[in-house]
Amino acid sequence: MMILIKNIKSLVNVDDSSKKWSAGDDMRKLSCIDDAYLVLENEKIAAYGKMSELKNDDNFDGEIINAKNKMVFPSFCDSHTHIVYAGSREIEYGDKIKGLSYEEIAKRGGGILNSVKLLHDTSEDSLYKQAKQRIDEVISLGTGAIEIKSGYGLSLDDEIKMLRVIKRLKETSAITIKSTFLGAHAVPAEYKSNQDEYVNIVINEMIPVVAAEELADYIDVFCDKGFFTVEQTDRILMAGMKYGLRPKIHANELDYSGGIQVGVKYNALSVDHLEFTGDDEIKSLLNSDTMPTILPGAAFFLGMVDPPVRKMINAGLPVALASDFNPGSSPSGNMKFIMSLGTIKLRMSPEEVINATTINGAYAMGLSDELGTITVGKKANIFITKEISNYEYLPYAYGSNLIDTVILNGKIQNI
Repeated sequence: MMILIKNIKSLVNVDDSSKKWSAGDDMRKLSCIDDAYLVLENEKIAAYGKMSELKNDDNFDGEIINAKNKMVFPSFCDSHTHIVYAGSREIEYGDKIKGLSYEEIAKRGGGILNSVKLLHDTSEDSLYKQAKQRIDEVISLGTGAIEIKSGYGLSLDDEIKMLRVIKRLKETSAITIKSTFLGAHAVPAEYKSNQDEYVNIVINEMIPVVAAEELADYIDVFCDKGFFTVEQTDRILMAGMKYGLRPKIHANELDYSGGIQVGVKYNALSVDHLEFTGDDEIKSLLNSDTMPTILPGAAFFLGMVDPPVRKMINAGLPVALASDFNPGSSPSGNMKFIMSLGTIKLRMSPEEVINATTINGAYAMGLSDELGTITVGKKANIFITKEISNYEYLPYAYGSNLIDTVILNGKIQNI
């Protein structure tokens, strides 16, 4: 199938350099083509340029979309989510409003352990149906690639159940999906007095089965205050890497945990959250291949301190933004709103948040050679906006749905 999109007001984030990410001062740079056309063929981006260069479009053998006064973006790449879960946790929302902290709620049996119980009592088919609805929602909001973690199982059977749901979503959804094993998301209540015993179960029982069934692309650990220590994280990552699972890390959300440094040590694809990031952490990340990934929805929802994004970018680091879509601390997968939080709360420029939610998010999933920019040969995952004045309007109008058409794998989606 071929699609020609013509009269595009602006074709945003065009790249011919095959860059892996955008970092430092380059994050403020955004290549665009005004009054443009774009050709999609065989699920790929086939050609683009200025309308003045387009010839014989009347004889085009395919579907033609007139995007007059509209803009075209590469799809959002959301590199950190937990969207396979059962039910919701709005009761805890009331506790947060009353002033209870994330840690206090967890100690009362809420938080992650609440989702663990709900998931245990929910069938695989029900989990799939709930997650598929969330997938369809984020597609309609412009997301074309998404990473999904396990971590609400915390037992061999339930972690495998989650990962099988993610595999089924991969097989039945147009969106590009990466799967991450997060057995070390929290410590089950029965192992609170012997946390190392649970770490042994993750290493000796869970990881071998996950690898044997080829259920995960990556492995993750919540290395933070009150969760898993650097030493435990070290052991889990080493075990996962022996089975070919590259690390991704939850780090420094609650305190300076050493999670960033251990992530860099093991060449983690990304380290995520990073509310507590100082000079030592930034120094560790510089000259590494690890993407610092910020989850502003969680900090916003929990009322936490904002990570020092300006300091990180000014030091020359790349930064990705992701939704952290989950039932407890960020119940939204709206990446356009995440862009708005990046500009409003983190003082990022519109160009920086566009790069952070596209090419840098793609890198944080190992997909920068396939997605994240308008580049010939990359997967045809794009969205067309409604009529808007400029690309700055996308993060500016934080409550408006500005997505008109979504195309994934070169096919127009029913949204």
